[in-house]
Amino acid sequence: MFDRRAHSVYSAPPNLERAQKLIEIGMEPGRVLGPTAFDLGPDDTFAVADAPRGRPRIQIFTTSGSSLGGFFLQGRAVPRITLRNSVLNGIGAIEYIGRSVLLSQPEIGALIVEYSADGSPVRTFGALRRTGHEADRDLHLALNSGLVIANPTGGFFFVFLAGVPQFRKYDADGKLVFERHIEGVEVDPFVQELPTTWKRRPTDEGEFPLVLPSVYAAAADQSGNLWISLAVGFTYVYDANGEKRRTIQFHAAGPLAPTGLSFTPKGRVLVTPGCFAFDAR
Repeated sequence: MFDRRAHSVYSAPPNLERAQKLIEIGMEPGRVLGPTAFDLGPDDTFAVADAPRGRPRIQIFTTSGSSLGGFFLQGRAVPRITLRNSVLNGIGAIEYIGRSVLLSQPEIGALIVEYSADGSPVRTFGALRRTGHEADRDLHLALNSGLVIANPTGGFFFVFLAGVPQFRKYDADGKLVFERHIEGVEVDPFVQELPTTWKRRPTDEGEFPLVLPSVYAAAADQSGNLWISLAVGFTYVYDANGEKRRTIQFHAAGPLAPTGLSFTPKGRVLVTPGCFAFDAR
């Protein structure tokens, strides 16, 4: 369990009766400061992105909390997306697949960058989408920020976080398979009211357009279906061919718009905030 506000990572048994803190707050290796993203790999290790002194960093840990190393990325952590009361500085999401880490880094001219576990660049793929704001570099990059999702049945999805809701599917070699707009009666009014201009706000790193997200979270289940939690409070589920199959609204202590989605081998979908478990069927 990744707790961004507490600068910590916890583990818990399946019944969630207790939690054990694995990672403490701190700037030094093996600790995290200002963490922005987390992902669990397929080999009992996990990755955390943070930004000590404004420098983006990725660290790898075992599920017992032992450090396996990490690396810094070039550049500074800059704010791009505002999620409720949090400003996402730097790396907004990571996809850790054990042997490598995939990131959304539109500032390098591609949607997706893959790094080896030691920080060596492996490849880039995915052309930036047209936004109509190419003259405003910061806004153009914000509208090309997104979530990279490894498809268990092969290839990758990329879900744009802000602007017109949209996602793409790429094969394992990084070739575009298809692109889909996210449409439905629940999201149509939101799209119609998207701003055409964005106010710039002062931050510690300068003035930036802090853009509100259209998408809160996304994940792929074991069958390769893509689940996308939208800012309007509904989750759309698309099959491997990009066809929408389900519209879901989660309810726990009231309607719930997930900011995190993950799937268990037994067919449950785990949802945050609140650490709720639902039958994915």
